[in-house]
Amino acid sequence: MPSIESLRIKLFSDGADLASIIALSSHPWIRGFTTNPSLMRKAGVLDYERFGRELLASVPDRPVSLEVFADTPEEMEAQAAAIASWGKNVNVKIPVTNQAGEFMGPLIRRLSQAGIAVNVTAIMTIFQVEAVAEVLAPATPAIVSVFAGRIADTGVDPVPVMQQAAAILRSRPCAELLWASPREPLNIFQANDAGCHIITVPPEMLQKLNLIGKDLSDYSRETVSMFYRDALASAYRIETPSPALI
Repeated sequence: MPSIESLRIKLFSDGADLASIIALSSHPWIRGFTTNPSLMRKAGVLDYERFGRELLASVPDRPVSLEVFADTPEEMEAQAAAIASWGKNVNVKIPVTNQAGEFMGPLIRRLSQAGIAVNVTAIMTIFQVEAVAEVLAPATPAIVSVFAGRIADTGVDPVPVMQQAAAILRSRPCAELLWASPREPLNIFQANDAGCHIITVPPEMLQKLNLIGKDLSDYSRETVSMFYRDALASAYRIETPSPALI
């Protein structure tokens, strides 16, 4: 298996803890950052704009995706324009639909044609990828985020979906395909081989990257040792018959 450094795909960190983001920005193999209102709420962020501006200022040399949180196209457009003004390295995340399932294509088209770099998010079908590709301005950078992990949660193999999405986006050379919501480090290699440009990596998955390439025999022995240590620490007992009685 190749190393992380040898892969073509770019790793973006997904989170909302500013201190952790700043620490991760010291690693050149983290090529960008994404967040969303749910992650921000979980991290205790109280002031959306203040956090967004501080985040963009903290990592000015890499793309950062910040999401609108309105539900109507008009409100989304106003929020998108405001967010886009906070920094040159921002991608404005626009959901592919609103809560009613209405495609936000006209809004995405207007923003993209205006030169705003969007990150179209929450995509889960090939039909949505095709529709998004149709409305993106060919010369404006964009990210198309397909939630491969959530597709897999439904029992569907996301790899063929991502391969097809990559093929569709060849007509938009300024658009990058992002594998969102990964579940395990294996997804990094799957996304790379499927033709994705970016994969988001949450903090809990970053901690597993040092396992890539690990000798499986060593890993097996270490796992056995872990079970043994935990059993001893728990002082578990099983009453066994005397050897004389066996």
